[in-house]
Amino acid sequence: MTNQTATIGGITMRWTEQGEGFPVVFIHGIPTSPVLWRHVMPKVSGVRCMAFEMVGYGDSMKAGEGHDISVARQADYLVAWLKHLGIERAVFVGHDLGGGVAQIAAVRQPGLCAGLLLTNSIGYDSWPIPSVKALNAAAALVKHLPDTAGRQILRTMMYRGHDDNALASESLDLHWQRYARHEGAASLIRQVEALDVNDTLAVADALPSLNIPARVVWGADDKFQKLEYGERFARDLKAPLLRIEGGLHFTPEDHPDVIAEQIHLLLEDVRRAESTIQAS
Repeated sequence: MTNQTATIGGITMRWTEQGEGFPVVFIHGIPTSPVLWRHVMPKVSGVRCMAFEMVGYGDSMKAGEGHDISVARQADYLVAWLKHLGIERAVFVGHDLGGGVAQIAAVRQPGLCAGLLLTNSIGYDSWPIPSVKALNAAAALVKHLPDTAGRQILRTMMYRGHDDNALASESLDLHWQRYARHEGAASLIRQVEALDVNDTLAVADALPSLNIPARVVWGADDKFQKLEYGERFARDLKAPLLRIEGGLHFTPEDHPDVIAEQIHLLLEDVRRAESTIQAS
C-alpha cells in the first residue's frame, strides 16, 4: 500500500492506494483514518483500492483547519478528489461517518457511484451518538485536556466499539498517534463540532431511488449505530443485510474477512448489473 497526496482546490488531500483495475473507494469515520482499512484492503484483489482520508482527519487534521469538515462537505471533497484523478465511476465502501459521506456523494452524483457497501454507518437520525453529543457539550473544557485524558476518551470509544480487545488496543495506538501529532483532544473536538444530523437527513428520502447494487454489513451488537438502522438501509437500498452476530462498531478492524468477502460479492453484483445494461 502506498500513501499519496494531491492538492485539490487549495487543500492537500491524502489517500492510501493499492492494486489496479476498477476503483473501490474506502471511506473511514470518526475517530479513525484510512488506517481503519489496513486489514481489509490486502484481502480485496483484482481492483484498485483507494482509502480516502477525510479532510481534517488522520494526517490531514492540519489541512482541515479553517475549512468546513462536515459530513456533507466531505462528500464534496470526495467528488472533487475523484474528478481530479479522472475517476468517473467507482464502488463506495463506507463505515461510520464515511458511510454518510458515501450516501451523500451517491445521491448528489448518481453516475459516479457504481455500487455501495455500508457497514455500521451513520444515516437518517442515527447520529451524533450520545457520547459524542456529550463531548460537544463539554467542548470548551475537553479541547484543553492533556494528552493522557484525550487518549482515555479515545480508549473508551475503542473498547466499547470492538469485540476483539487485542484489536481495540492495536487500533487505539494507531488512531491516537494521529491525534497526538495534531493537538490531541482539540482536533477531536473540531471534528465533533462539525457534525450535523441534517447532512444525512437531507438525502434520506433519496436512498430508495439510487437503484444501484448495494450491500449492508452490520455488527449486530453495535452500541453506537444500532442494528435497526442497518435494517432500514437494507430496505431502502433493496440490499442484502449481513448481520455479524456479536459484532460491534469497528467491523473493518474486527472482521476484515467478512467485509472483504462482501466487497467481492458487491463487485460481482456491479459487473452483472452493468453487463445487463450494456446488453439491453
